[in-house]
Amino acid sequence: MKILLLDKNHPLITEQLSVKGFLFEEDFTSPYEDVLKKIGHYDGIIIRSRIPIDQNFLEHAKNLKFIARVGAGMENIDVEFAKKSGIQLISSPEGNRDSVAEHVLGMLLILMHRLFISSQEVKNGIWKREENRGDEILGKTVGLIGYGNMGKAVAKRFSGFGCKVIFHDILPDIGDEFATQVSLDTLKKEADILSIHLPITKETHYIIDEKFISEMAKDFYFINTARGKNVKTNDLVKALKSGKVKGAALDVLEFEKASFENLDTENDDLQFLLQSEKVIVTPHIAGWTVQSKQKLAQVIVDKILAQFSGH
Repeated sequence: MKILLLDKNHPLITEQLSVKGFLFEEDFTSPYEDVLKKIGHYDGIIIRSRIPIDQNFLEHAKNLKFIARVGAGMENIDVEFAKKSGIQLISSPEGNRDSVAEHVLGMLLILMHRLFISSQEVKNGIWKREENRGDEILGKTVGLIGYGNMGKAVAKRFSGFGCKVIFHDILPDIGDEFATQVSLDTLKKEADILSIHLPITKETHYIIDEKFISEMAKDFYFINTARGKNVKTNDLVKALKSGKVKGAALDVLEFEKASFENLDTENDDLQFLLQSEKVIVTPHIAGWTVQSKQKLAQVIVDKILAQFSGH
């Protein structure tokens, strides 16, 4: 099988699959139009986020048997058309769920215990104790929306903090020893901390908006390591200003480019997030650790071999 690599990934992908007889071509720079001209020659592609795999692309990919995304989200792919065309879709959320879970906890602890603010103050010669009094996770209720690979890994990490973890998901009966499944109404009533773990779809676009925030019974902390467009930033900013959202930890922003490489817009809401003491922003790195780079690649290799090793 001939495979086209469109993004740089861990070398173990080519190393392990070459041994099994797969042939590779790397192309990390050609624009969409140039890839289109040659995509018909390949049986598989391995991608991250650089090039959108839309219907036009798939129509040119006459011999494509699979698309492997090194990561969790599939929004850069026309999934419906790919399935209709008999193309296997492979992703690897198992590979970076632990990284995401640690990032969630890290951001939340920094936010609630004012670790970054107080550290910067001390480095600048300011010694404030009462003003930097923290807030504990112990005894609080953590509400997760989405209980797939990421949600489960996050719940597991919270289990040692002496808090109650609840979640809402569209699939029934998926609770476990780390979290209890509840209705969305119950989650809104009980959660002190809200963390979302959702793909981006028509239903989840702007799921966190003014209406949702106003339906939360308590003032709450908000964490987003999913997708920027799950959240209507303008409504989040209003809630931060009013105090309804006590603090926000954001690894993803509505204003990112589709490739996630950088931000594509400047506006007042973004400026507020970047300047507010109540907000932590990281550059879409929750899933990026030394270990996850390797694990993501290994999951992709294992899934490709499970389906195509006899070809």
